[in-house]
Amino acid sequence: MQIFEMMAQGEHEQVVFCYEPTCSYRGIIAIHNTTLGPALGGTRFWSYHSGEEALIDALRLSKAMTYKAAVAGLNLGGGKAVIIGDPKTTRREMIFRAHGRFIESLKGRYITAEDVGTSVDDMDYVHMETKYVSGIHGKSGDPSPVTAFGVYRGMKACVKERCGSDSLERMHVAVQGVGHVGYHLCEYLHAEGACLSVSDIDDERVKRVVRDFGATAVVPDAIYAVDAQIFAPCALGSVVNDETIGQFKFEIVAGGANNQLAEPRHGDALHERGILYAPDYVINAGGLINVYGELSDWTAERAQRKAGEIYDTLLHLFEISREERVPTYVAADRLAERRIAQVARIKRTWV
Repeated sequence: MQIFEMMAQGEHEQVVFCYEPTCSYRGIIAIHNTTLGPALGGTRFWSYHSGEEALIDALRLSKAMTYKAAVAGLNLGGGKAVIIGDPKTTRREMIFRAHGRFIESLKGRYITAEDVGTSVDDMDYVHMETKYVSGIHGKSGDPSPVTAFGVYRGMKACVKERCGSDSLERMHVAVQGVGHVGYHLCEYLHAEGACLSVSDIDDERVKRVVRDFGATAVVPDAIYAVDAQIFAPCALGSVVNDETIGQFKFEIVAGGANNQLAEPRHGDALHERGILYAPDYVINAGGLINVYGELSDWTAERAQRKAGEIYDTLLHLFEISREERVPTYVAADRLAERRIAQVARIKRTWV
């Protein structure tokens, strides 16, 4: 595993490997870029098959966080932490307290929050060891509702771009993954009169959405071939890939999952087929905005209002895509890189 070569390829600043044998804690903290501010990104707890797989995930996710914060106009850099283990374990306190001690050692260069496989309770354990954590009880809490609201607003921007009207009434949306974010997204879509087809590896989650919102259940592998206008991936990443993209009948891909494209070339393939893609780190920035709001003492209403601005950001991004004749994922990267470069050029004064 060529660690420094991997860091250089993504232009990462720092990677910290963490180990605490007394509780079998194994973690990786990746800091991508701190030009705009301290690196912020959630902690993912997952059963990775190897340390290399975990490192690749941390590097990829941390870079996406840099771009997400930049496009959202936040004064934050990008980071991510991953913990290797069984996310269903009930023996969590010592694992997350150990994680908190390693975060504390970075003295504010990295701030964490919850992510896949972690909860507000886990962040409370982290908070026992460091102040560099958000999303704890009594503060902003679970960012999923704000993330879902941002995805919903972004989806409306996609429909506006494609159809001229942003109404989702009678639109058929295929939602993959109906956990926290996916459930709240279905709630917004149902309220506007959208037709829902849903899938999840957890049958109970599917049953809940079918019961609450009149959705149609679809077996997980069949979701890619649903004849719907919009595909909303809200589970794990790499779902737009060689095996799935040929099944798409969708006009729009807009969902809350991170790293939806298995490879950049799959973004090119969507563009060539005329499928409008809302870049994941743009449309799902609501969670990051919620966390930033906690750090900046925003009200919940202000954080939600800021997440709603994803609508305008995506319309601007689609304009760049048209004018520069590039796929939307390239337009998103350019928008992020321009803001980082502009801030980096500002002359620093002695304080």
